[in-house]
Amino acid sequence: MTGRYGSDKLNMWILGFAVICCVIALFVTGLPLVYLVLNTLSYALMFWAIFRALSRNTYKRYRENRRFLMLLDRVKDRQHKYFDCPKCRQPVRVPRGKGKIAITCPKCAEKFIRKS
Repeated sequence: MTGRYGSDKLNMWILGFAVICCVIALFVTGLPLVYLVLNTLSYALMFWAIFRALSRNTYKRYRENRRFLMLLDRVKDRQHKYFDCPKCRQPVRVPRGKGKIAITCPKCAEKFIRKS
């Protein structure tokens, strides 16, 4: 495994979805098309996870995992809302439930109004 990326949080989620698809496919054997689609999807997900683990392009796999973790954090964060600055595309976090507020981008100082 020298020079290979290995496993990370994104790989664990991909393998988890593959196992879930496999288990669901066991229960829908009466519907051959659905069974085929779920089995194909589970094998494709497993292949993708193996590809990511054995990849030598570690920087690219690291960036994929980083973006996934950022997305996961946004989904888990129920107390804040995220907006992208219209000028520089910097993500800005604001508290929920404050109504219409003027947001100032910390990177480029652009001001824009959004409803939180």
